[in-house]
Amino acid sequence: ASTRRASYVDQEYWGRPLPAFGDPQARMLIVGLAPAAHGANRTGRMFTGDRSGNWLYRALHRAGFASQPHSVSKGDGLVLSDCLITAAIRCAPPGNQPLTMERANCQPYLEAELGLTPRVSVIVALGGFAWTHLLRVLAGLGWTLPKPRPRFVHGATGKAHRPLALGGTPVTLLASYHPSQQNTFTGRLTEEMFDEVWTRVRELLA
Repeated sequence: ASTRRASYVDQEYWGRPLPAFGDPQARMLIVGLAPAAHGANRTGRMFTGDRSGNWLYRALHRAGFASQPHSVSKGDGLVLSDCLITAAIRCAPPGNQPLTMERANCQPYLEAELGLTPRVSVIVALGGFAWTHLLRVLAGLGWTLPKPRPRFVHGATGKAHRPLALGGTPVTLLASYHPSQQNTFTGRLTEEMFDEVWTRVRELLA
């Protein structure tokens, strides 16, 4: 962020591309949109330091994927279990609206992570942008996708398969509304709706 909020004026912003965060041996991968300008872009960790992150980590804690229900800073002791969090865009986009160039520049990060996480059997996309981007990336990597491709709605699901060269193993794709204030403040996404997503993941991993 080029302008810092008054409450963070004395803090040094991370301000660089964000790496994935969580368990490298995870069976669940979460794909978000992009770092929030004064959240992850400030703290240097996915979904850390803003209200969207509070929503996400509370839900993951209730579902047993996170060691604590809050995420304030990189050194707060949070540990994820069987869960890895990444994003379609790695730097905070202007106005939270990613440009086509940003999407293209960041795509290799997600492609690499998909190749480095052979144990992943469930991928949860948070929001329509992440869902569409994920399907595009998987197709480009030679994954087999459901036909027709599932449109984004909260709770949408589909089954993808890795390329035969990578074993052809199945991966369940799940879609959820993003826990943004636009969704949570308006009631478009409730805690009950969000919890149902992670309960479903638990069932799939059982």
